[in-house]
Amino acid sequence: MGIKSDSWIRRMATEHKMIEPFVEGQVGQGIISYGVSSYGYDLRVSNKFKIFTNVNSTYVDPKAFDPNSFVDFEGDICTVPPNSFALASSVEYFRIPDNVLAICLGKSTYARCGIIVNVTPFEPGWEGYVTLEISNTTPLPCRIYANEGLCQVLFFEGDEPCETTYSNRAGKYQAQKGIVLPRILK
Repeated sequence: MGIKSDSWIRRMATEHKMIEPFVEGQVGQGIISYGVSSYGYDLRVSNKFKIFTNVNSTYVDPKAFDPNSFVDFEGDICTVPPNSFALASSVEYFRIPDNVLAICLGKSTYARCGIIVNVTPFEPGWEGYVTLEISNTTPLPCRIYANEGLCQVLFFEGDEPCETTYSNRAGKYQAQKGIVLPRILK
């Protein structure tokens, strides 16, 4: 299994629609960069956010998540409160091949501001818009810029397709659209 280069990413995006919309090169003048990089793809955060709030004094429970724990926000700049987080969605839709695993890591520009981006791996056979968790670890509010780069996706290609893909097992986040909250299958 090896990490894939910019030429592989371009080929997979154009021939197999692995990333849509796809940005051929690196866009970055006056903004936080996005598009193809040397060994990855810098995805963009959309302009729709769910900002965590504790106004209801409830528990955060992944088995019984209260959607009222978030305030919906749509705009070009989202302010994440101190020591809090927001959820967002990627601008790009991903289709991960059956022999590829993708890992997403935060961009250094945000990391240097105390922002941590958490995304689970994109499993073989998964497709959808990426739900992004944006944590503000600082005691100050932080701005997140919509339609600009937020994190980098690294692609690892296996020697062969895996036996059970995310789509084969009907994963609960398959083909997700928008910001998807925690789910438990019943």
